[in-house]
Amino acid sequence: MEKWSLMAVAALLGLTVRWTVSLGSYSGEGKPPMYGDYEAQRHWQEVTYNLPVKHWYFNTSDNNLQYWGLDYPPLTAYHSLLCAYVAKLINPNWIALHTSRGHESPPHKLFMRATVLVADMLVYIPAVIMYCCHLRGTSTKKKIATALCILLYPGLILIDYGHFQYNSVSLGFALWGVLCLSYDLDLLGSIAFCLAINYKQMELYHSLPFFCYLLGKCFKKGLMGKGLLLLMKLGSIVVVSFALCWLPFCTEVEQILQVLRRLFPVDRGLFEDKVANIWCTLSVLIKIKTVLSFQTQFKLSFALTFLSLLPCCIKVTLQPSLKGFKYALVTCALSFFLFSFQVHEKSVLLVAIPVCLVINEIPFMSAWFLLVSTFSMLPLLLKDGLLLSYIVTTLAFLTACTTSFSIFEKTSEDDLQLKAFSISVRKYIPWFRTFPNAIKSSFLVSITLMGILTLMSATLDPPQRLPDLFPVAVSAVSCLHFLFFLLYFNVIAIWELKDSKTQKKSN
Repeated sequence: MEKWSLMAVAALLGLTVRWTVSLGSYSGEGKPPMYGDYEAQRHWQEVTYNLPVKHWYFNTSDNNLQYWGLDYPPLTAYHSLLCAYVAKLINPNWIALHTSRGHESPPHKLFMRATVLVADMLVYIPAVIMYCCHLRGTSTKKKIATALCILLYPGLILIDYGHFQYNSVSLGFALWGVLCLSYDLDLLGSIAFCLAINYKQMELYHSLPFFCYLLGKCFKKGLMGKGLLLLMKLGSIVVVSFALCWLPFCTEVEQILQVLRRLFPVDRGLFEDKVANIWCTLSVLIKIKTVLSFQTQFKLSFALTFLSLLPCCIKVTLQPSLKGFKYALVTCALSFFLFSFQVHEKSVLLVAIPVCLVINEIPFMSAWFLLVSTFSMLPLLLKDGLLLSYIVTTLAFLTACTTSFSIFEKTSEDDLQLKAFSISVRKYIPWFRTFPNAIKSSFLVSITLMGILTLMSATLDPPQRLPDLFPVAVSAVSCLHFLFFLLYFNVIAIWELKDSKTQKKSN
């Protein structure tokens, strides 16, 4: 009973922080003619309510795709339609066709913020609470600490409740999928993940770990017996789930093709804005978009993405384990973020949430990554007027991690999950034994550097000939961090089985 009471307190604290952030500004507030993501979500409600389904993704006289055309999968469109019905009951002018464009008012802002909160309370927050309550071999205190830190992660709060999006819905469905798989509810887990993909196509970042882990379980059961039966069930449930989600668009082939064209607009280029991935960072030195042809850019990004995630996927297929699966979610999502085609700065949330799932196992490195992931979106947050919210939520998160997990004391080889790897490496690199001390010093340098760049970005005007100096610096520094984390999480994922064997022997 006490555990649930404390979990409720953690959830209420998370909700309080969320609603407080929602009182601030949002993307594109008072900035016509395009406004921002807030207007995009409102406009999708207008479109889905007033137009027939067959026109939602097509350019028509009533649906100008150049003005925030719908570019997310069907479940997002259905969610927009549901919100539109509620909006119609409150004030029909909010979703009136054409005349509601750019509508801004305090009551409408309250309504839009409430839709995010309700979605969060229905999907994401229950998933976090259930995941933390069912952590195996973990004390009640640690479960509550884990839930608190996940719910206070500033990146997701600032984007959903500040900038304005519904990322918690797709991430919540994915988290329900992880939770189901951890209890061998493979069919339910597959349904939950299908819902995640059909809400936001960026959930494809997590698709390979789900696929490889379930395929590995089928191999383990034997493809001539129970494994084959499980594979057939999984295949059927995925097909049925997608068919139900896409049913209204299956009337014509052109309908399906148009939706796919909207979901994957490769013609937008290699990257947009100042995203903290390898392509944006390299463009500071080499103008990749100019030097390489479009096709070469696409092929190169595909090759690097595939090669960087291959080791982890092979490992979780051949040796499926829940621990390996969670680390595969991290490494694959980070590989997609760093190397894939057409990445947005907000996509780092797809890496951050899997990292949240292992914060109880490696609190120091997880907290560090989550701080960097939030910092990497600083240019966007400053653009939206969310500096104060960024500073307060980041400090609150760091305080929660420090008090809950004593992260500065969790830097030994065991705490970093590097024991088995370190034993092997020290044979060839004797100085590797100093890594725990070096990592703690690196963290302090990292925090200091992020603080300085935040201060400079917020208070100084860049030189006229270098107008993007601070956003580029933030992206480059974040990218270097992410490359280090990619190496680190791959080491843990690949050496996970050896580490487990070592622990069993010692026991």
